Amino acid sequence: MYDASVSEHEALRVLVYSDDRDVRQAVIAGLGTRPHPDLPSFEYVECATEPVVVQQLDGDGPGRRPDLVILDGEAVPAGGLGIARQIKDEIYQAPPVLVLTGRPQDAWLASWSRAEATVSHPIDPLELAETVIALARGVLAAG
Repeated sequence: MYDASVSEHEALRVLVYSDDRDVRQAVIAGLGTRPHPDLPSFEYVECATEPVVVQQLDGDGPGRRPDLVILDGEAVPAGGLGIARQIKDEIYQAPPVLVLTGRPQDAWLASWSRAEATVSHPIDPLELAETVIALARGVLAAG
């Protein structure tokens, strides 16, 4: 069901972290500017280093703090699983986190990292979109 009031909601700010530009671009291309008509548009913040991720989540970066975080678990030198754990330990009211894992068998690591969701490489755009849509709806429901 389409809700016109949702379309008028401020864009959701989505942080995408990977040291690999191709991974960041695959995530953004897979989701597009509006992955579902019931959601507001997405505004992306690309980060290639851990310090910039932390800066954005601390609210020290330009714009407001991200509403949703997507981290590449295969990034180096700081992997997304470790960053996810750090976010959950150190950021008050941390946004939901999705971690891109190296393989489906690595999904169990999300419980350690406290990420809300995982998607494995290679990125399946449909699986990514379904997972992110569910997380985004949770963000909107939480207000």
